[in-house]
Amino acid sequence: MDLSFLFSNDLINVSVIAWPSAQLLKTLIDAAKHKKLDRHRLAGAGGMPSSHSAVTCSVLLTSYYLYGFNSPIFALSFVLALIVMYDATGVRWAAGLHAKAINLIVERLEETGEEVDRESLKEAIPKLNETLGHRLIEVICGALLGFLIAFLAHLIRSSFAP
Repeated sequence: MDLSFLFSNDLINVSVIAWPSAQLLKTLIDAAKHKKLDRHRLAGAGGMPSSHSAVTCSVLLTSYYLYGFNSPIFALSFVLALIVMYDATGVRWAAGLHAKAINLIVERLEETGEEVDRESLKEAIPKLNETLGHRLIEVICGALLGFLIAFLAHLIRSSFAP
């Protein structure tokens, strides 16, 4: 059975390389930081580098190499990358902060076994700023990783082209 069609789309190929590369790098960075390997990081969201940024930016640069700046595919890739990185720097980070706060509330309730009044909660959890975002460095590093993967794929593709 000929499965070569699976490798015929360069945009899919770079994204399939970018995502696990970012996840593996994220897992190694987390292991170095915490001196413990957490295999759940291989599939987890958040952290350094942003795998979402890596994937979208690898597709963005590859679409530029293949179709040029004025192509509709490049335009769609560009808009998608902007939306994904905006989302990563806003909505997802705020959701993580909310989850952290909820976990803390639950933990405190379990520890005390008593009802917690509003003043205690205000002391334990400061008012969350919902406009906080994913750390910019994580998004930038993810984007750079995606660009690097697309660039290397382009070099490899060019070296095999007739």
